[in-house]
Amino acid sequence: MPALVFDGDCSFCTSSAEKAEKWFQLSRVEPWQFANLEELGLSPQQCEAALQWVGVNGNVESGHLAVAAAMQYRGSAWGVLGRVLRWPVITLLGGVAYRWIAKNRHRLPGGTPACAMKNVD
Repeated sequence: MPALVFDGDCSFCTSSAEKAEKWFQLSRVEPWQFANLEELGLSPQQCEAALQWVGVNGNVESGHLAVAAAMQYRGSAWGVLGRVLRWPVITLLGGVAYRWIAKNRHRLPGGTPACAMKNVD
């Protein structure tokens, strides 16, 4: 079963993960702090750095590509958007947008000071 793994200490991330769970009809969405990372093949460092997607075959995707993978898993129009997010120019912009959101998540609606990331470049 695929899994979307997010930062449970961040209220912005938690509300975003809840929306993804509903919109993409995911059955396994969990905060990395409570997930069995060894079973998922993830490290705490990976999870602290970005959103993680672990596919059915165990492949791992991070950040905006994790979002694309969740969209593709859902299929239909979401799947098309997930594939578009992987197009060369679009994925470059998606990566920039993801990093900006991650760096500023404590300033976004629902964000709190606890959402501020450490060591963001």
